[in-house]
Amino acid sequence: MRTTLRPRKAAVTFTALTTLAALALAGCGDGTAKDPEAKPTGDLSLKGEKIEVAAVWTGPEQENFTKVLKEFERRTGATVTFVPAQDPIVNFLGTKIEGNSPPDVAMLPQVGAIQQAAAQKWLKPVGPEVKAQLAANYSRGWQELGAVDGTQYGVYFKAANKSLVWYNTAVFENAGATEPKTWKEFLATAETISASGVTPVSVGGADGWTLTDWFENVYLSQAGPEKYDRLAKHEIKWTDPSVAAALTTLAELFGKPSLLSGGTSGALQTEYPASVTQTFTGGAEPKGAMVFEGDFAAVNIAQTEAKIGTDAKAFPFPKVGDAGTVPVVTAGDAAVALKDTRGAQALLAFLASPDAAKIWAEAGGFLSPNKNLDPAAYPNDVQREIAEALIGAGDDFRFDMSDQMPQSFGGTPGKGEWKALQDFLKNPKDVAGTQARLEADAAKAYRAAAKG
Repeated sequence: MRTTLRPRKAAVTFTALTTLAALALAGCGDGTAKDPEAKPTGDLSLKGEKIEVAAVWTGPEQENFTKVLKEFERRTGATVTFVPAQDPIVNFLGTKIEGNSPPDVAMLPQVGAIQQAAAQKWLKPVGPEVKAQLAANYSRGWQELGAVDGTQYGVYFKAANKSLVWYNTAVFENAGATEPKTWKEFLATAETISASGVTPVSVGGADGWTLTDWFENVYLSQAGPEKYDRLAKHEIKWTDPSVAAALTTLAELFGKPSLLSGGTSGALQTEYPASVTQTFTGGAEPKGAMVFEGDFAAVNIAQTEAKIGTDAKAFPFPKVGDAGTVPVVTAGDAAVALKDTRGAQALLAFLASPDAAKIWAEAGGFLSPNKNLDPAAYPNDVQREIAEALIGAGDDFRFDMSDQMPQSFGGTPGKGEWKALQDFLKNPKDVAGTQARLEADAAKAYRAAAKG
């Protein structure tokens, strides 16, 4: 395991105009206030400023993010309001901007969304304090993901390791199953568990984004990073043989309804949260033994009686084929400013700090790309190891492919890739037809994006 990182303070000299938030970050590296009753004072106070933050988070994610915003309020005196947004958030923001009421800050869940919003000239570049926090706390790869044509707009606050399979340890023990390392072993493990009387795999097919994650992990492992990058940019078509190979691999699982919780129809009707909770409900007889998804599944597991590290564990997504590699697919939510105000810039600076990351990390269900967050902040060894693996990868990761694409293709419910892969889950024998639909939708989306 990689040596544990310890937080270090950014070597930044703040000017008289530096926001109180950034000043507080430099002076409170442990993420806690020295005086819980302390009030912001001086010319740098944001007292009286009102800041709206839009995000699509709901439930536990919204609750935990609100804790971060409350700490920012306490440090600065600003009033921060969480604005629930609909998905796709770019459409939501467009409506707000047309009505001349954009939020100050928005959390964008796709690289493509940042690019689209920047192209519309909705976004404000980050200021010097934000840049200083990014330079001190983030690898170049994560900084570049928040930039468009060399201009920095985004701060990746929440990341995800989307190359994990969570499993019910009681089921594995009863079946005599062990953690598989290859796709072939994964399928064999599924059959072993099925023979023990438990349906092996829970799939949240009602949410199309989970199916894009399945595809991306298989594709990255099987086709390799170079083709992954080219497909993400539509430099190769979805009718390419490498796409056919990945879909054929997925069909080895999707084409066996007996291995899917609820069968094919059940998988298509199961939303992501339920796909996780049903894996860890019912003791040794759950509806599913394994569920593929990112580290954020911990939030949903916490809503059951299962304990992470004992009842629930995770293994890396298995490599596909003899020449395949273990994939590392990531995702993340970036904070961007839609108003050029002191409050918006101060909040971005705060979100780029280890202090802000520590608050949500301690609550669980969170992974930070901030390399100066102490891994001890994570609540258990499983999440700590996942986080350390992400940071240890440096820039050797690949960002979620669908999140890099035009949102109309890669990030819209009921359309584009989401819909095509749901149809594929329903009929996994139709590889060629699925490819044709994917290519037609992708070509249309990229043409529209090119026209702005």
